[in-house]
Amino acid sequence: MNREKIISSLLILILILSLITACSNNEDLKTNTGKVEQVETEELEYGIDIKEDSVTFVDGRDKEMTIRKHPERTIVLFDSYLEVWCKSGGTVVGRLEAPPEKIVEEAKDAEVVGKQGAINVEKVLSLEPGLVILNSNQKHQMELVPILEENGVEIVALNYFVKDDYFKMVRLFTALNDREDLYEEYGIKVKDGLEEIIEKAPKDKNYKILVMMASAKSITVRGSDSTVGEMLKDLHTTNISDTAATGPDAIAFSMEKILEEDPDFIFVQTTGSDKEKVLERLKKDVEDNPAWNSLTAVKEDRYIFLPKELYMYKPNHRYVEAYEGLAKILYPDTFK
Repeated sequence: MNREKIISSLLILILILSLITACSNNEDLKTNTGKVEQVETEELEYGIDIKEDSVTFVDGRDKEMTIRKHPERTIVLFDSYLEVWCKSGGTVVGRLEAPPEKIVEEAKDAEVVGKQGAINVEKVLSLEPGLVILNSNQKHQMELVPILEENGVEIVALNYFVKDDYFKMVRLFTALNDREDLYEEYGIKVKDGLEEIIEKAPKDKNYKILVMMASAKSITVRGSDSTVGEMLKDLHTTNISDTAATGPDAIAFSMEKILEEDPDFIFVQTTGSDKEKVLERLKKDVEDNPAWNSLTAVKEDRYIFLPKELYMYKPNHRYVEAYEGLAKILYPDTFK
């Protein structure tokens, strides 16, 4: 009888231990599954799938691409991309000709393979690149893609209009170079800084704004889909050109529309190397109009020329500085 009781007790004990082990394994499975899902979510930020040896993403052509990590002998064919690539831990053997103020220090010794609109494809191929990074929004650059692919060169073709394009780019480039520390510095910290400024900006001023683009040849305006237009929209202003905007491209200048809307602020971006000719064009097409001085923005000294380095060129890692500069103009009592 005692023996039967002992055997029964042992069987019950074994059953209890089995149940405890099963529950523990189930909890471990849930925990591990949660960790896997968390990692997958992080890796697919901006649609970028980061593997041990490669990175998969959708490029500016809406084409899924997989590029090997640690690419060798990279050439970058767009200045704004070049800066992001170098800040993301990348090196280059080739770049385009650039004005002195746009030369990227880390790439200054790289071979020049042409200039915008006149890229020397023979020079590019002579450098035996493993990867070429280009602007998918420029037709003359996209015409190079079949030639490069026929020669076994990997391609990264991207668009860059607004801030999310920058954040996707820095996520992609730091992943390709295996530099999570630089993603933290130039991606996450920059994004957090922007969110702080946007949240701090007053939401009840309802300022109307106009963004003008001035060159020696013409005066156009920009909507909220442009780089500066997006910044001003994020800072809770209304762009009077948005009703005519169809994307980030130029919009015809209309003095009649401007007079009708009477913006609180007018921001001017200038392009081209001959500043005097740009100012002459502005005077002839805009400022000489007798009605110009009747505008609220002009009368209240809110007709503002924006510095090129932050607002004509892409601000990249200096996005926080660019947003803060505009916030101080719009809301001087809040941003001092």
